[in-house]
Amino acid sequence: MARPRTFDEERALDAAMHAFWANGYEATSTQDLCDATGLGRSSIYNTFSSKHELFQRALARYIDSMTSDQVEILEDAGRPPMKRLRALFARVVDSEFECRKDEHSIGCLTVNTTVELAGRDPEAAEMLARDLAVRLAAISAVIRSGQSCGDIASTRDAGDLARFLNAVIGGMRVSAQGGADRAALTVISETALDALNR
Repeated sequence: MARPRTFDEERALDAAMHAFWANGYEATSTQDLCDATGLGRSSIYNTFSSKHELFQRALARYIDSMTSDQVEILEDAGRPPMKRLRALFARVVDSEFECRKDEHSIGCLTVNTTVELAGRDPEAAEMLARDLAVRLAAISAVIRSGQSCGDIASTRDAGDLARFLNAVIGGMRVSAQGGADRAALTVISETALDALNR
C-alpha cells in the first residue's frame, strides 16, 4: 500500500516555480528545489519524476495564471478596445514592480524561459508557443474590435499589430530586468499604443 503524501503538492509546486523564476532552469539545482519546497530529494522525485517534469508543471502553472489574467483584461467588453490595451500595458508595468518587491521573482518566467530554453527544449518551446497563440489571439481580437468601431485608426493587419504589441511587452520585461524604471516602461507602452492610431 502506497504511503499517503504528507505535504501540500500545490504549495510545493508554487515554491518550485519561484525557484525556477528567480534562477532559471539550468541554475536551479535539486538542492535549491529541496530548500525552496522543504521536501527531500526522494519526495520531489516520487512526486514529480524529474527536475524537467517539475519545471514543466511549474511553467504551466505560471502560464495559466499570467495568461488568464491578461486575457481577462482583454476580454472586458465593458471597456473600449484602447482602454483594454492600456489596462494590459499598465498591468505589465505593475507586475514588473511587484516582482521587484518579491526577492524570489525576477521578470517574467515565460520571457526568461524563451531566452534560456526555447531553442533547445522542444517541450518548453511547445508550451510557450501555445501560450503565445492564446495571447496573440486575444490581442488581435481587441485590435480588430477597435478598428471596427474607430477606436484604433491603424489599418495594418490586426495579427501583425498584435505581434508588434507582444514584442514590445517582451522588450519591456527585459528592459525592466536591466533596471528600467516605471517612467521608462510607461513611455515605451504609451509609444507602442500611440502607433495604433497612426
